[in-house]
Amino acid sequence: MIPWKTLAATTAMALALVAAPAAAQLSVDVTDESASSLKIAVPTLPTQQSVQTPAGTTEELGRKIAEVIASDLKGSGLFEPSGPAGVPSVTVPEVTFPSFDKWGSYEALVHGFVRSTGGAADITVGCYLYDVALKSELTRQGYVVAPGDWRRAAHKCADAIYARLSGESPFFDSRIAYIAESGPKDKRVKRLAIMDSDGANHRFITNGQSIALTPRFSPDYKSIVYVSYLNNRVRIYVYDIGTGKQRLVTESNNPTFAPRWSPDGRNILFSMAVAGNTDIYRVSAAGGTPVRLTTSPAIDVGGSYSPDGTRIVFESDRSGGQQVYTMNADGSGQQRISHGGGRYATPEWSPRGDLIAFTKISGDFKIAVMTPGGDNERILTNGWQDEQPTWSPNGRVLQFFRTSPGRQGASQVWQVDLTGVNERRIPTPLSGSDPAWGPLLP
Repeated sequence: MIPWKTLAATTAMALALVAAPAAAQLSVDVTDESASSLKIAVPTLPTQQSVQTPAGTTEELGRKIAEVIASDLKGSGLFEPSGPAGVPSVTVPEVTFPSFDKWGSYEALVHGFVRSTGGAADITVGCYLYDVALKSELTRQGYVVAPGDWRRAAHKCADAIYARLSGESPFFDSRIAYIAESGPKDKRVKRLAIMDSDGANHRFITNGQSIALTPRFSPDYKSIVYVSYLNNRVRIYVYDIGTGKQRLVTESNNPTFAPRWSPDGRNILFSMAVAGNTDIYRVSAAGGTPVRLTTSPAIDVGGSYSPDGTRIVFESDRSGGQQVYTMNADGSGQQRISHGGGRYATPEWSPRGDLIAFTKISGDFKIAVMTPGGDNERILTNGWQDEQPTWSPNGRVLQFFRTSPGRQGASQVWQVDLTGVNERRIPTPLSGSDPAWGPLLP
């Protein structure tokens, strides 16, 4: 991956892109479920001259990049994008001087360009956002990438648009780790896989000889921790994304599951059942002797750190049924925070620190959120079996997996935002479970 560079810092660029101040208050509200989607036009990004690259011509890339931008924006549920098919084409001069009159049916307009000198040389992608009514520029960004990384340029552009119009941090340029499932339910093959946040650039990490479960990205995005079951041995591995190598953190004959990183990446929480009693443990990410954090005779499962690393949220049946508890990072100060009807499972602390997502079990399985104090509980989904939420980097969207009923029922990765209205399935080549959303790509 060639490092990202803004065009303003690239002296060889013929067109310097610099930050432009906003002249309008065009915006969307990510928390308003009744708000209408903002209409935005995304025409093909033009090129001064169609040049061949290893990823296609710059003309082809201009269309593909626009398609990804429109797809990202549509998938957020906040925008109603049109294009690139079916909308007017634009010329390179129009990128910086739009013909606003022909875009009067839209509220916002995306322009950009693609340029390359050909061959394996970097491509330059420019991205502009305009307020159509006020005929003003809202933001402009530029990226220089290897031709094969054109999708990242598209995600970056969509991120810039989302951030400018919502006031929230972006999340499109990120990846998902999940468990790809195949075969009958009683002999399911489970492989670790990763993909872009929209399901593209999919690849398998493990070959299926062992069962892989519950992956999680490290805070620095360089590694994935997961559980492997093989020949009655349970191992927690850390897989290095850059080198493709993995190292053993801990192993046992005891059932072990749900590893979770500490925010500083130094420790890993996990759950382990010893002599029929399940507790939460902490182990150094480099390996070593695990430290037991819970000692209740009940089943204590999970463990997700607060963003500052001082607290841990987990589930326990010590009160008679599955409920959500919090404790200090050293295991002290354990207290129950959930008090509604039904059962509560798989709690996950938001990267913003303001909410905890969980699986609500009350007849069906649903995805829900509440505050760290247990207040303002809200159900976000209404599937038959929705479980194991994972947060987007900006803490405004959740992915989870949904299993359809019946003997032939399959699991799929789904996504929903905090309104509970904007829901969609993330495409995967096989059935998918245990999604884990990573931070923004560096």
